[in-house]
Amino acid sequence: MSIHTVLGAGGVIADTLTRELITRGISVRLVSRHPAPRQGATVLAADLTDPGQTLQAITGSAVVYLCVGLPYDFRIWRQQWPKIINNTIEACKATQAKLIFFDNVYMYGKVDGPMTEETPYDPSSRKGDLRARLATQLMSEVRKGHITATIARAADFYGPGTGKTSIPDILIFQRLLKGQRPQWLVDPTVPHSLTYTPDAARALAILAMDESSWNQVWHLPTAEPAISGAELARLAGLALQKELRLQTLPSWMIRLGGLFDRTTSELHEMLYQYAFSYQFDSSKFEKAYNFKPTSYQDGIRATATALTGDSGSL
Repeated sequence: MSIHTVLGAGGVIADTLTRELITRGISVRLVSRHPAPRQGATVLAADLTDPGQTLQAITGSAVVYLCVGLPYDFRIWRQQWPKIINNTIEACKATQAKLIFFDNVYMYGKVDGPMTEETPYDPSSRKGDLRARLATQLMSEVRKGHITATIARAADFYGPGTGKTSIPDILIFQRLLKGQRPQWLVDPTVPHSLTYTPDAARALAILAMDESSWNQVWHLPTAEPAISGAELARLAGLALQKELRLQTLPSWMIRLGGLFDRTTSELHEMLYQYAFSYQFDSSKFEKAYNFKPTSYQDGIRATATALTGDSGSL
């Protein structure tokens, strides 16, 4: 039986994808530095910054999903991401495994209008510049015929089990659960696309199963029109039965908070995504696979249910 290997086990996308693959009867190998046992999958500990360990992790795989989530610190990204992408590419070339790179949209920078697969790279941040270089390197190997690979991109994500790592989870769902006012960054009135994690996992599996999907960029299914932070907070409050007034965090407050917290400091350069319209177009995937993304109303309800076991009044 062919093996599908998930690099970066333990993250929300990796975990949701693993569940999707196991449900489909696929043999799954989970790889991270310290992978937790998972029924229906095998686990392998590996440091992906090490070429030999990466090769060992990938050997025998038919498909590899690169879903690594490093700490939100550019110093770590700059040091580790080039090694991880190099090692993964070389291991896939050596073993002829196909690669799906789960990516974000940082490389696009500030975009006037919807982001599509054809949007040029024009990063507005250090992290975006790095992501642009990783994606360019991978697709260069594809064009040269050295590797079979796909880039699958998502907008910021939300959904059950986000593990307090997504902005909607941290600023809205978790705060509402604690009886605190929900928060949003810079401007809660502008549209901001959010990808529902179960949709992203299903889409990754669909791409892996389709021979015609390879060697291109795909935007993973994401509901339209994009939701605003204010509407997200309103619907989450209804679902959690905790209707509290939204608090806006201005740019200067994030800059000030960054003096005391590294993650907050790292967030400041990404605030353009909250000050301006952030619209993600996934129509290519939706048309190709007749896929209807989960609506924000349904996704918010499911997220609230996962957190509390109660769907609330939404």
